[in-house]
Amino acid sequence: MPAPTPLRLAWATDVHLNFLSREALVDFCSTLAATPSDAVLFTGDIAEAASLRPLLETVARAIERPLYFVLGNHDFYRGSIAAVRAAAAELSAASPWLRWLPSIPPVELGPDTVLIGHDGWADARLGDYGRSPVMLNDYVLIKELASLGRGRRREALQRLGDEAAAYLRRVLPEALARHRRVIVATHVPPFKEACWHEGQISNDDWLPHFTCKAAGEAIREAAEQHPERRIEVLCGHTHGAGVAQILPNLVVRTGGAEYGEPAVQCVIAAE
Repeated sequence: MPAPTPLRLAWATDVHLNFLSREALVDFCSTLAATPSDAVLFTGDIAEAASLRPLLETVARAIERPLYFVLGNHDFYRGSIAAVRAAAAELSAASPWLRWLPSIPPVELGPDTVLIGHDGWADARLGDYGRSPVMLNDYVLIKELASLGRGRRREALQRLGDEAAAYLRRVLPEALARHRRVIVATHVPPFKEACWHEGQISNDDWLPHFTCKAAGEAIREAAEQHPERRIEVLCGHTHGAGVAQILPNLVVRTGGAEYGEPAVQCVIAAE
């Protein structure tokens, strides 16, 4: 039996569909549908808690192809992490097209390429969290983080980062053992070098809120243990585009974004 034809994956990030007018949403769906790809990947910040499901379903109906996704911090706004993730898992099980990556097995895009993914979370471990004046809407609009003092918030962020790292340590080594190339989708940049904003790496005030050190450590470990394999990380969150070559076999691509102007970053060909 011949090997399956490698798939083409259209990647978009931080699309913030809830910011779009009805006409702009239709235009973006038309762009996705016309993009020469076999599947679509969103790396977080798709909408907000209440609008996430209907907007994802609208896109899926328009493109009629698999839409894989991880969640970003905005996707939990005016809701809770636990409830939104439960709804994403339920949607993934019920929809013919929509798949939340943490809830499904690795996705084989081709004989040598597999896709895995986790939401990730900025875990306050890089930069100087203690002195950072940054106060994100996350800390007001997400149930699990609202009303926490600085110390308890740091603990909550680190637990979320550790959760992402645990997923990666469980799934990534096995994926690397079976495939020469693993694409890792996540929302938050897992390395300082990938935390791009306006063409520069973020400073110590912003790094605690825009990087997931725990995830980065898990990915680096796997790359070092499998030097003959390749890992490509696709992330967003900062709205700044950039590429960081962390190791010879580990590259991170951070997608750029503007509110109200969602775009396809690129089409990735599987192998």
